[in-house]
Amino acid sequence: MPLYKTITPNSQTTVKIWQITESYEELMQPITLTDICMARVLGMKSELHQRGFLSVRHLLAEFGYTDHDLFYDENGKPHLKDGKFISITHSYTFSGVIISDREVGIDIEKRREKIAVIAHKFIGYEGDYLEANADDYINKLTVIWCIKESLYKLFATPGMMFKHHFLVIPFMVKDEETVAWIDYEDKKYRYDTHFFEFESFTCAYVV
Repeated sequence: MPLYKTITPNSQTTVKIWQITESYEELMQPITLTDICMARVLGMKSELHQRGFLSVRHLLAEFGYTDHDLFYDENGKPHLKDGKFISITHSYTFSGVIISDREVGIDIEKRREKIAVIAHKFIGYEGDYLEANADDYINKLTVIWCIKESLYKLFATPGMMFKHHFLVIPFMVKDEETVAWIDYEDKKYRYDTHFFEFESFTCAYVV
C-alpha cells in the first residue's frame, strides 16, 4: 500500500499522503463503503476521481477509521463521528488526509503553468509582493492557492472569496511556512500555515 508520507505537526495532529498507483479494482476490493458513498463512486464519470475517492478511504484506514466513521454537513465539510477534526484532498495521483483535535484544512495541487491564467481570480493582497517574471512565480501561486483552499475547507462558510477574504503573508518557498489571515464580516482570524513540494505537486495544511 503506497502510503507516501506521514507528517506530525504536533502531538494532536497527523497528516498522511497517499500515492495513487492502484487500479480502481484494487482500491475497491479491501474496503467497505456506506451506501451513500458507494452511490457517489459509481456516479463518478472519471476513473481518476473514483481512485482518488477510494484512496482517501485507504488513508482513513491508516488512521484506524472506516467510511462509516465519516459524515458530511450541509456545506459539504467532512466530520468524524468521534469528534476529531478532519480535512480531505486529492489531486491526480495523490491524496491527503489531516486529522486533529483542532480545526484543520488541507489541499494538494499539481503545479501547472496555467495557474497563472487564473491568478487574477484568487490573488488580491498577494499581488503586492508577487513577481510575475520570477523563477518561483508558479510555485508561489500554487502555494497561495493551496493555503487559501485549506482555509476555505477549514472555515467552510458559503460566500467567502479567495481574492477578498483570504490573505497570505509574503514567504519564501524554501521556508515551508507562513502566516495567513481570514478577513470576513469585520472579523480577522490568524493562522499559521505549512506547505511543502513533492514530485510535481504542492501540499498546504492549516491547523
